[in-house]
Amino acid sequence: MSFHLMRPEWLWALLPAIVLAGLLWRLRHRSGSWSSVIAPDLLPYLIGDSSGPRKRNFTPALLLIWALAALGAAGPSFEKIPQPVHQKQDALVLVLDLSYSMMAADLAPSRNDRARQKLLDLLSQRKEGQTGLIAYAGDAHIVTPLTDDNPTIANLLPALNPGMMPLAGSEPAAALSQAVELMYSAGVQRGRIMLVTDGITEQDREEISELLQGSGMGLVIMGIGTATGAPLPLPKGGFLKDDSGTIVMPALEEDLLRRLARDTAGRYMRLQIDDSDLDYLLADDLLAIPEQTMVLDRAADAWEDQGHLLILLLLPVVLSLFRKGWIVCLLPLMFAPLPQTAHADVWDDLWLTPDQQGQRALQEGNNEAAANLFEDNNWAGTAAYQSGDYERATQSFTDKDSADTLYNRGNALAKAGQIDEAIETYQESLKIKPEQQDAIENLALLEKLQQEQEQQQEQSDKQDQENQENQENQESQENQDQDQDQQKDEQNQDQQQQDSQSDDQQTSDQNSKDKEEQASESPQDQPEEQEKTPEQEEASRQEKEQQQEALDEAIAQAQQEDLEKDQAMEQWLRRIPDDPSGLLRQKFRYESQQRQQQGNTKDDETYW
Repeated sequence: MSFHLMRPEWLWALLPAIVLAGLLWRLRHRSGSWSSVIAPDLLPYLIGDSSGPRKRNFTPALLLIWALAALGAAGPSFEKIPQPVHQKQDALVLVLDLSYSMMAADLAPSRNDRARQKLLDLLSQRKEGQTGLIAYAGDAHIVTPLTDDNPTIANLLPALNPGMMPLAGSEPAAALSQAVELMYSAGVQRGRIMLVTDGITEQDREEISELLQGSGMGLVIMGIGTATGAPLPLPKGGFLKDDSGTIVMPALEEDLLRRLARDTAGRYMRLQIDDSDLDYLLADDLLAIPEQTMVLDRAADAWEDQGHLLILLLLPVVLSLFRKGWIVCLLPLMFAPLPQTAHADVWDDLWLTPDQQGQRALQEGNNEAAANLFEDNNWAGTAAYQSGDYERATQSFTDKDSADTLYNRGNALAKAGQIDEAIETYQESLKIKPEQQDAIENLALLEKLQQEQEQQQEQSDKQDQENQENQENQESQENQDQDQDQQKDEQNQDQQQQDSQSDDQQTSDQNSKDKEEQASESPQDQPEEQEKTPEQEEASRQEKEQQQEALDEAIAQAQQEDLEKDQAMEQWLRRIPDDPSGLLRQKFRYESQQRQQQGNTKDDETYW
């Protein structure tokens, strides 16, 4: 048992009580004291006998009551009691693309490194809710189920890389299917899935849209990479090439990712240097889920507030307050906290309008709260823009007759990555206010960026066309070479057939001649060709023994290697690995083998 004060700051209330008690004591002793103005010899004759009844001194009682009230407000406690731990029910499954295209270095040091660092930032920000992690390439694997232990997930993230995946390719639909099953198995009916990838195919988009329809899961997508792409380095040097010998440079195809986000009522944003991408993608208004809490399977010890026991000591004093003149003693009790929760917003509503409250929140830097408080759309859009919620900002800037509002909406669209819509909005703003220099400069910048993207797309299309033509020419050349080889083979076959016929004729003549010679010889003169000499038999026996010894040595060596592998595997299983990548690699390989045996995997034409 130990003593603890839950609210020790209330002990400061004892200071004014001590000061007040000192003043009352001093005033009591000085009041009516004629000794300071009358000579001591005359004092007994002027004031008479002072031995009568004296007035009662309530100062010590008042000081005691004040001290008890302050101590009760401080929350004294002598023991801890277990309390259930409540947590916000916010389920999020992270789906990380580990196909080989994530090794591209267009985002230094690589797409994979930048994606892992962004997920580490996300985990450091998540204080409540459950988080799961799935990695996929040619097959999908669960790294961690839904858990509130974010440090464990953060410890596993650095070990994930495309080189550990057992199957090459990219199957985001299989990963999203596992994410939905992971939610349902944990009893979560409404949650969020975050897909971190550098691209999908049209078939993937259709499968994912059909999968998430009616599932209750919201999808947010973070694009990794650039529109130009970069070569894929090989472990032994050089770069990855396709079947035609051309260096592979996978680019970030944002059109399909944006279409997938629209089809699933989700959100898309490319990876940013700051946290604006996380703020936008993981905003609470994505699914409009009512805030709920869940009780975890663990409890925490909390101090039990026992200050209410002091009320028993104050009850006699409170009852005596009904007497006239005792109402002043209520003052110490007024400092005790009341058992109710104060609502600051109700107080603010009495004195401030919603726009004034939003303005104050905006000045304090609480942009998200300001966006919810403002009734004026322009102010709400400004607050949403400063908080990084660019989609909400575009929805708030609705006045199409104001050049400033259109300009602000264009900025929000540009930040959200919607270049075409931003250009149109800037043009509408300039129609109303042509001299707006900021809009002119932003429009020129976006048009230049759009032209660069179009040029890059044209160069990519031209390169694809050249690759296709080179492939067709190569195939044509190969067909010609095959025809020439076939003609040569036919000529060789004819020549071999003629040589075979000539050899057969010679062999037939030689056999006839040998038969005539054997017929002319007597049986006694024919040598025994099948009989071997002792030397030959000894050499044959030694050769067989050497072959058997070599075979025995090979078998013994193979058994020894198997034994060493078993011992090494047993030691590996018994030790705790410092690097979890080996354990994850074995886990992924085992799961892929099981699925292949069951026929649950499919071949992917694109192996990067």
